[in-house]
Amino acid sequence: MKYSPRSDGRKFIIPSFFFIVALCVLAFINEVRFDSLLSFGRCALSNVPSNSSSLETSLLSPSSDDDEIRILIGILTLPDQYPRRHFLRMIYGTQDVPAGVKIDVKFVFCNLTKEDQKVLVALEIMRYDDIIILNCNENMNKGKTYTYFSSLPDLFNETDASNPPYHYVMKADDDTYIRQESLAASLKPLPREDLYYGYVIPCPSMDPFVHYMSGMGYLVSWDIAVWLKDSEIPKKHLEGPEDKVFGDWIREGRRGKNRFNAKWSMYNFPEPPTRCTHELWPDTIAVHLLKNQEKWIRTLNYFNVTSNLKPSKLYHIP
Repeated sequence: MKYSPRSDGRKFIIPSFFFIVALCVLAFINEVRFDSLLSFGRCALSNVPSNSSSLETSLLSPSSDDDEIRILIGILTLPDQYPRRHFLRMIYGTQDVPAGVKIDVKFVFCNLTKEDQKVLVALEIMRYDDIIILNCNENMNKGKTYTYFSSLPDLFNETDASNPPYHYVMKADDDTYIRQESLAASLKPLPREDLYYGYVIPCPSMDPFVHYMSGMGYLVSWDIAVWLKDSEIPKKHLEGPEDKVFGDWIREGRRGKNRFNAKWSMYNFPEPPTRCTHELWPDTIAVHLLKNQEKWIRTLNYFNVTSNLKPSKLYHIP
């Protein structure tokens, strides 16, 4: 029989053709399955009752630094309050902060006036780096709060830092216990601009637009701190109960269009009972008027703050 190269070529081409067709069909089927799966996922996300758009973004695209919440808590205190600062460092240093949240706690007071302060406070700064010394004379209701907020834009204005350095800045008393995880969770769905947040005064009121937020701990978005620095309104009215005066600035400047009343997740310690107090309960962001160690211990015990204590042969705590 005479050998025919053309015959062998046809035998090779025909199976190759069917093989290529099979590959195309398989690729088409997989593409349909992927599109269907993606459509199903989007459909499921659209039925999520809250934060569905952000959830879809986090699942279908990489997360970005903009998702982080940055909070500054400034605790207004006095230079000589060394034991109180050390105590609060333990309280806040042992709290868990969720992923995606940055909370800085700073102790805020005015210029040092004693020789021992210059040594002891300097040692604190070297060890902990958590103190802000404002350029003012120590006071409670004569502009210290204004100096604190209006100084922040210059204090944290670094070209290589995040912009803004903090989304929210808070003023708090040193007799207030703040649960940082609960605070962050309450802020997560809120606007990051023109926000005024806290425990609305008077105590029976639930309307954050009527009066002002209690000095136990109130918070504003970063843009309001920038406005306070540049505005002439606060400079004309510095003296008076600091929380009420702050509310006056906000009202006169037509700021704080976004407001959040954190009552009754923020409240005064339950004893002695008043219209501003509330029983300790799990849905707590802040407890105020912890004026002595007994009240602090009762509060810390209620929230079981030592639950993460690791067992060790080095100590025995019943």
